[in-house]
Formats: sequence, structure tokens, C-alpha cells
Amino acid sequence: MLIKSMKPQMQSLMLLVLFMAFLNPVRAQKNVNQATIHIPVSGNTWQSPQETNTLHRTDGIIGGKSSSTFTTYIRFGKAGKFVVGAELGAVEKAGKLVFDIEGEKRTIAVSTSNTTVEVGTFTVKDSGYVAIRVKSLSGEIPAIRAYQIRGESDFMKTSSYVASNDDNYFYWGRRGPSVHLGYQVPTSKDVEYYYNEVTVPVGSDVIGSYFMANGFSQGYFGMQVNSAQERRILFSVWSPFHTDDPKAIPDEQKIVMTKKGKDVYTGEFGNEGSGGQSFLKYNWKAGNTYKFMLRGRPVENNMTEFTAWFFAAEEGHWRLIAQFLRPATHTYLKGFHSFLENFSPSQGYITREVSFNNQWARDIDGEWHDCKQARFTADATARKGYRLDYQGGLKAGVFYLKNCGFFGERTAIGSMFVRESSKNKPTVAVSDLPVQ
Repeated sequence: MLIKSMKPQMQSLMLLVLFMAFLNPVRAQKNVNQATIHIPVSGNTWQSPQETNTLHRTDGIIGGKSSSTFTTYIRFGKAGKFVVGAELGAVEKAGKLVFDIEGEKRTIAVSTSNTTVEVGTFTVKDSGYVAIRVKSLSGEIPAIRAYQIRGESDFMKTSSYVASNDDNYFYWGRRGPSVHLGYQVPTSKDVEYYYNEVTVPVGSDVIGSYFMANGFSQGYFGMQVNSAQERRILFSVWSPFHTDDPKAIPDEQKIVMTKKGKDVYTGEFGNEGSGGQSFLKYNWKAGNTYKFMLRGRPVENNMTEFTAWFFAAEEGHWRLIAQFLRPATHTYLKGFHSFLENFSPSQGYITREVSFNNQWARDIDGEWHDCKQARFTADATARKGYRLDYQGGLKAGVFYLKNCGFFGERTAIGSMFVRESSKNKPTVAVSDLPVQ
């Protein structure tokens, strides 16, 4: 009835539309089911061979002269096709950009005005990360704020990336996910000592890595790669006063250093809680195994004393790192855990891994307990789904952690792992550990 009431020209047009939809209903349905997501360059991109001010933490690629390659990562949960568009800013003169996506290269002409260019359609054959690489052929790269990724809605829903800078996640997302192992201590008695052994595989000693061996409820103890020239053994204790500014801690709640080893620096730290910090500059080697011993016990005046020792494989003896008093605290050791983190955002695209073996806890009666069960967890960056390149658990009978680098398989957060019982109980007499 509606068509009969139309003018002849309108009737013909309506019949043509209905006829085309009848011939190609699948195409019409696909158009309805299309979705577009915006991938901010900031938070998802790294510049190589080294980062410069061409890549800004909140403004993406800000444009200008650059011969660098800029790589942006997005993960898809299944196979599918997607269309890539790039939101480009103005440049002084026209040029060309080369995109490399899923092994396919596309060269795109760049005009001098702001524009969004379509790079092309690409296919991902399996779940995992896709790298969008771009480089300027003319040496001048335009500002790039975001990529537009278009595809079928069900496919787009499987995507993972840092969606926004809310809560500073361009920074946290580029650092990558931190991962942890929480050890189960098989005793109801108070525990005075934690023992752990750490091995960083050759090639995993990436700048910005912290391989934390003996974590506890009030602090952490492990080893870092601070630069190409410097590595540290780091031991820190949080103040009971919660602040990111160590200067804000009242004197009566400050961490007090009572002892420190030779060549050990002691001071304060902030930004991720605040408290007392100590570190030894020590050129530890990837592939070697290092031993960590931590003591925690309540002392007079409602304080708890924490002491850390490090066994240098190259030196063959234990070294005192530091001893701290924590006020307003009366406890033995609790919360035995290890973690792996990257604290350098520019290194968040590189994979690193660490093995933790032979965990023991010594109770106040002097009995050692084999801690052979661990629970795998990860930080908010992982739990929000912004970064899914994380693993942990058992490998060759040893606990391990792995993060960053945009690898494919991940470990379910909350997974429990149990290693075989260890026959290598610590042989060190705790009374022989050095006090200076």
C-alpha cells in the first residue's frame, strides 16, 4: 500500500533498494554489524631505535623530522579482518608514509592538511597481538594521534589496548603488566626468615626490570637493572604513614636505618608509597643464581626490625644490605611473595623473564618450611585488559614470571601452582649472617 501511494519515480527507487537488499542480504547485515574503535597512539606505541621527543606520552606522535619507526600494538582475541585508518596532522610539505601491518606494506601519500587516511584492509589469522609500524619516507612525519580500526562488531569486541589516559594509564600501560607469585607458607607458627633463589635468564636482563625475590607485607627485596652501566640490589620498607611524599612522614613514623653493609646507600623513597630505602650497586650477571635472606621480628618500643642479606654468587659469601626499624609495628614476617615489573615505560615492549627457586620460611623455633605452592596474580593494567602479555607459574619444575613484549599466551590470574618438594634446605647458620 505504501509503494502504490508513491509517485512513479519514487516507486522505482524503492523497488530498486528492496531488490538490491534481496540479492545481497549478507552485505547489508555486515554493514549493520560494523564497529570502529580508536587506538590512542600514546599508551600503545614505542619509537625505535630509541625514543625522542617526537613521541610524547600524552600527545602521540607530535610530528616533525624523524627517521624512526613507530610501532603501535593492539590485540585481537580471534582471527578476522580489520581496516586501518590513521588520523594525521598537518605537515609543511607533502610526503609518504610506509605502514607495515601483518607482514603487508602499504605506502600512503600524506597531504599538508589534517586528514584521516585509510591504510588498508588486513587479516589476522589467529588470536594475539598485531603490530602497526609506520615510518616516513620523506623524513618528516605528521602528527598521529590515533588509529581507527574498523571491522565486524564481534571481532572488534575481542580487542585489547590502552583505551585512555584516565588514571595515568598511558604511563602505566607503556610500563606493562606487573606479575606476582604469592607463596603459601605451610606453618601456623610465627615466621622470622624468608629465603629465595633468583635466576634471570640470559637476555632477560632488560633495562628497567625489577626482579623482586623476598616480598613481605611491609616492603620488598630484590635486584634491578637501572641502566646499561648500573645494577642494584634493592631493599625497601614502607612507612606506616601512607603518603607518596617522604617529606610528609612525621618523625615518629619514619623508617629508621640501624645498620648497613659496605658500599650500601640508604635514604628515603616516594611516589609508590614512602619509606626507607637501601641499595648496593652490584654488577650481577644474567644466568647466575643469587640468594636472598630476609629477617623480620618485633622488638621493643612497638617496632619491628627488618634485615636483608644477599649472597653474591661471584663472591661466594653473604653480604648485609641493611637493617631498618619500622615504628608502630609489631609483627613477624607475613605475605611472602615475589614479583616482576618494568619501571621504564620506554622498555615496555621488550620481554623479560625470571625464575624463582627453592623458597623456604624459618619459624621462630628454628624449623625451616618448604614453600612449594604459589598463586599467580597481576596488577590493574592486566586486570583491566589493557595489557595481556603476562605469564607465570611452573617451568621445568621451577616457579617463573614473564611480562611485556606482546607475546601470545597468558596465564589465568589467580592460578595456583605446586612444585616438587625441595631437598635443598638453606644450610646457612642464621647466627653467622654478617651484621655489618
